[in-house]
Amino acid sequence: MIAYLLQFAQSKLAQFLGANANSPSRKQFASQPFPHREPIKHLLIGSPKAVTSTIHHLHLLGYANVADWSPLLPTDNPDEVMSILTRQILM
Repeated sequence: MIAYLLQFAQSKLAQFLGANANSPSRKQFASQPFPHREPIKHLLIGSPKAVTSTIHHLHLLGYANVADWSPLLPTDNPDEVMSILTRQILM
């Protein structure tokens, strides 16, 4: 069951990152001298344990390294933190 969920998550991640049939091939990007990149920000908000766990889960899926996330930052709510990840995606 876990293997199936991991495979499912990885396929959805590949689709999100543009590895599906509708995305341009690497060769097409290589032919463009300056492919357009656009920043996207991911924001995790929750308990320190939940945010840390999610960061590590996304690392296991191959989406982002743990070190790519900001340090845990406190919010105005007690026992709640946030962490931010900024990625550049091809458009």
